[in-house]
Amino acid sequence: MTQKSIYSVAKLNAYIKNMFTQDILLSDICVSGELSNVKYHSSGHIYFTLKENDSAIKCVMFASSAKTVSFRLANGQAVVVSGRVAVYERDGTYQIYVQSIREEGLGALYERFLAMKQSMEEMGMFDACYKQPIPHFIKRLGVVTAPTGAVIQDIITVSKRRNPYIEIVLYPAIVQGEEAPESIVNGIMALEQLGVDTMIVGRGGGSIEDLWAFNDERVVQAIFECRTPVISAVGHGTDSTIADFVADRYAATPSEAAELAVDDVRSLLQQLYLQKMRFNKGMQQKIVQHKLRSEALRMQLEKASPVTKLNEQKMNQLRMEELLQNSMDRKLMLTRHRFTLLLERFKAASPLMKLGGGYGYITKEDRPVKSAADVLTGDDILIRVSDGSIVAKVTKVNQE
Repeated sequence: MTQKSIYSVAKLNAYIKNMFTQDILLSDICVSGELSNVKYHSSGHIYFTLKENDSAIKCVMFASSAKTVSFRLANGQAVVVSGRVAVYERDGTYQIYVQSIREEGLGALYERFLAMKQSMEEMGMFDACYKQPIPHFIKRLGVVTAPTGAVIQDIITVSKRRNPYIEIVLYPAIVQGEEAPESIVNGIMALEQLGVDTMIVGRGGGSIEDLWAFNDERVVQAIFECRTPVISAVGHGTDSTIADFVADRYAATPSEAAELAVDDVRSLLQQLYLQKMRFNKGMQQKIVQHKLRSEALRMQLEKASPVTKLNEQKMNQLRMEELLQNSMDRKLMLTRHRFTLLLERFKAASPLMKLGGGYGYITKEDRPVKSAADVLTGDDILIRVSDGSIVAKVTKVNQE
């Protein structure tokens, strides 16, 4: 028995996917059937099943293609999808990757829409160079829509919440039927003459027939020629009209249109508060810097001032006087000390000091008697002692 090759699941799925890719028929195919299990994902993708009697095939329509769908997909609708059949390797299943979808019975109207869209695109009416910017913090908002219903209420609610001071001017237009195109055009022209700052033109969702007025050439031309910035808010996110492409901005819902047209005043006030805080902080820093610089300059000026120099010289003079006085005091103290020592020495050598010890000082005729030979018997002598003097007469002289 011949040994067969063993393939991994991934390789098998890749092989089958490659077979589908090489099949020309499956790369571009149209399939009719009934919608089932329709799911709109938050990412914008649409997942559904296309079935017929007991047969079914899974389908996916990515957000980029889903934006072109002009109606809301619902279970039970008979449609024709165009796309390619391919294998989803992870699950090993095949499905239709849908590029476009149309309702059965409305093919001619949808083809007309596509032809008009292509014609106006070729004319350059969708070119970005014609798109006007939406001004910030507008005062007057114009709205062309039906006077009743959720659309105008949503616009008013969102606008007033974002800016309580906004003025909303409503032109009550007919948005569906044969009279709708003319009514919408009149509304655009009337609001432009009133001088509103920004204009929202739109209505609620519906079928391609319900929204057809916004594919009318008169409405598209009026939006294109309007000097006031126009935001298109027709239908829901899955609806699409030519007005969406020619308008200056496109909004998936009326609430989104109001958010695009009306800036949030609270956000502005917050920004102004932050700007004020930054300004105050910057001013405080500048003030501190200038005070420090001013103080530094003042100190430099004081240092270079003649008064400062004179005061410094006075201080130096005082210090010199103090040093001189201290030096003189020290010298005087030393001199006094030396004088005291000399005085003590003098006292020690003074005859008067010796007289105090029982000695006397003898003179004859004011001459000192230093020897016995200096006197004779009978001479008068004067003996000085510590407390006085004694007058005596020599009675006898003994010489050794």
